[in-house]
Amino acid sequence: MVGVISQPGTQEKLEILSADAQYDLACACGSYKEEHRKQSEAGKWIYPVTLPNGGRSVLFKTLISNVCSNDCKYCPLRQQMDVRRCSLGAEETAKVFLDYYNRRKVFGLFLSSGVCGSPDTTMTLLNTTAKILRTRYNYKGYIHLKVIPGASGAAIEEAVSLASDVSLNIETPGQSHLAKLSQKKDYIRDIIEPMKLISRLTAPGAKYAGCNQTTQFIVGAAGESDAEIVKYMNGLYGRLKVHRVYFSAYQKGLGDESLPGERINLEKPADIFRREHRLYQVDFLFRKYGFAESDIVFDEKGNLSLETDPKEAWAAGHPEMFPVNVNCASKFELMRAPGIGIVTAKRILELRKEGLIRNIENLGKVGVRLTKAMKYLVF
Repeated sequence: MVGVISQPGTQEKLEILSADAQYDLACACGSYKEEHRKQSEAGKWIYPVTLPNGGRSVLFKTLISNVCSNDCKYCPLRQQMDVRRCSLGAEETAKVFLDYYNRRKVFGLFLSSGVCGSPDTTMTLLNTTAKILRTRYNYKGYIHLKVIPGASGAAIEEAVSLASDVSLNIETPGQSHLAKLSQKKDYIRDIIEPMKLISRLTAPGAKYAGCNQTTQFIVGAAGESDAEIVKYMNGLYGRLKVHRVYFSAYQKGLGDESLPGERINLEKPADIFRREHRLYQVDFLFRKYGFAESDIVFDEKGNLSLETDPKEAWAAGHPEMFPVNVNCASKFELMRAPGIGIVTAKRILELRKEGLIRNIENLGKVGVRLTKAMKYLVF
């Protein structure tokens, strides 16, 4: 039997819905310490996040409803669960967000939802909130809207027309894995085709080119390998031109006991978060360092090493590339050296204009990263 709260106040709804929004972590995690999931002590609905364009800010983040008709086995809010259910109205959500925004507590809005009846009914709630902000209150700032799997093309286009960013969670690499999580969703019809539509609507030169598309994998719930995720990640960037890919580690005990993710035995509970972190590192190598899928090293089970980061794993397999000569190597060659990032590579190129770089100390304070880089460099 589902517990329903009768006429709760806005504050009470926010307490419930923002707590439940923790299960939707896209735009709240990343490769660096500053990007990891966290909430403001001032309210569970205030999230410091890294945006898809790389900038950092603070968002008002909540579900508009935790009522859900879906059966996603990894989700504690699925239809079969006995949880406290409530919804915010579109006007109610707009007003409470604007109160925080006008007091300069938040930079923008991240709005998601459980599936209230049908995907399009839910999209109406999300889109109406954004429309009220854009038209009635002339709000021109940041809005991230979740697109519900199975939503119609018209509902998706309206969301894209109103939002700064939209996201539709791909969840798993392929239909066979999705079938382990849900019997209601069709991978191609409900997820891939809508993502293709968003790509067309937001392509360079298209009507809504200013809106970015992001997506998220639920890591570990379906028993998929890292290699499968990386293969799909590569396709998302290459073919669908997705702006960012996010990852959310599935944690045991949150979902149905029949899930493959419930049966995986990890040496340490924190290993699932380390796995998530490794995937973020691969994502960064794709987006910023020019790495290809073929550059990523997996073990015999198709997984990334939990002990060695992906860049070091690649370097270990390519001894012919090292050591790199700091005084004559290209930016590309410098960035292939573990411990040398984009900023350090640029600094090296600038320092070379001034004269010979003689030792590691010339590059700046020798911390963890430069110490790692030393064995890959020659001066």
